[in-house]
Amino acid sequence: MLEKVDRGLAAITNFCGVLAAVLFIAMLINVSYDVSARYAFDSVSVGMQELEWHLFSAAFLLAIPYAVQTDGHVRVDVFYERASERAKALINLIGSIVFLLPFALLILWYGVGFTENAWSIGETSGDPGGLTHRWIIKSMIPISAGLLALSGVGMITHAVLVMSGRAHYSPPPAAEKMSTKSGALL
Repeated sequence: MLEKVDRGLAAITNFCGVLAAVLFIAMLINVSYDVSARYAFDSVSVGMQELEWHLFSAAFLLAIPYAVQTDGHVRVDVFYERASERAKALINLIGSIVFLLPFALLILWYGVGFTENAWSIGETSGDPGGLTHRWIIKSMIPISAGLLALSGVGMITHAVLVMSGRAHYSPPPAAEKMSTKSGALL
């Protein structure tokens, strides 16, 4: 049963990563169009510039749960790399319960009020020619926090599975195994 929960939470998080990648590509297309229009046709669009920020914000907020679930985040732990799988699972379990879940739930709690306010006033851009419906992008804050909390629950379930011997942590990607020595990659 716990394995199914772990796989389901991982699937949700992986979908967030795919969606973030698609949004980054959309942002790249948007920026390319905006720069081309500005320099080739002397045409500036406030709406297109705001769309860049909105796409980046949504992509970034969706990438956070994916980065946490796939261990793509920055760690400030000098012992983690050399720790056994069981010790890593214990670190992930404690870190998720003590730090990740409270942080995600705090952002969710305050993000909902922030978003409700934007929805209730029908918040739009203050700039002429800017995007309407600014409340849509603000909705990404509590959505991302909820997805981050789910990612934390996924880390907890996976840590429990690793500690019980029913799962393992994936080996690091080949790029992480590279190191520098005398300026050359090994």
